[in-house]
Amino acid sequence: MESGEEEYLMLSGIQHFEFCRRQWALIHIEQQWEENVRTVEGKHLHQKADQPFVREKRGDKLTVRAMPVKSDELQITGICDVVEFIRSAEGVEIHGEEGTYKAVPVEYKRGKPKVSDADVLQLAAQALCLEEMLLCEVPTGYLYYNEIKHRLEVELTKEIKQKVKSIAGEMHDYYKRRHTPKVKTGSFCKSCSLLSICLPEVMSKRSVRSYMEGKISE
Repeated sequence: MESGEEEYLMLSGIQHFEFCRRQWALIHIEQQWEENVRTVEGKHLHQKADQPFVREKRGDKLTVRAMPVKSDELQITGICDVVEFIRSAEGVEIHGEEGTYKAVPVEYKRGKPKVSDADVLQLAAQALCLEEMLLCEVPTGYLYYNEIKHRLEVELTKEIKQKVKSIAGEMHDYYKRRHTPKVKTGSFCKSCSLLSICLPEVMSKRSVRSYMEGKISE
């Protein structure tokens, strides 16, 4: 499927989409956003990781921070917080480095591990981008959680990667149709950064855009 990169969606949106499809649509289609404690903490946590084009070599490990990645197959693009390239006979060649390396994505998160697999899916999306870009296999990655102060190894199975591909297809369908799902309330609403914009108690049958336009015209 050929198209310009302007039609590519944000890789980070996969996490939003899995958490709540309406939240994803509000951010990526209706362009609504509201900062709260969680988003501010998230930005602070990423500051160290997000240092564009920083490469650090220690022994057999090359660490690349804020690495841009994309997938033409999934039509997504984004930034990996950190990609660790570990020297391995089973790896691939890396420009400017001797030997071969295997790629291991590392995603930084605030809080603690989630019940849902939203974070795992985002990590798997990064792995799929790396696989396509480097022509290699990326079977594992890590999620670092600020609250527990250590990272967890994640097995990136074929099933998880297939789910990412399915979600990416659904995201593109929503985006092309400019479709914002109706509210489906749940306990997760309390931790949503768009709670006051989504208005879940009153927006069951009305889009946020329609609501806001009505308020403006009053």
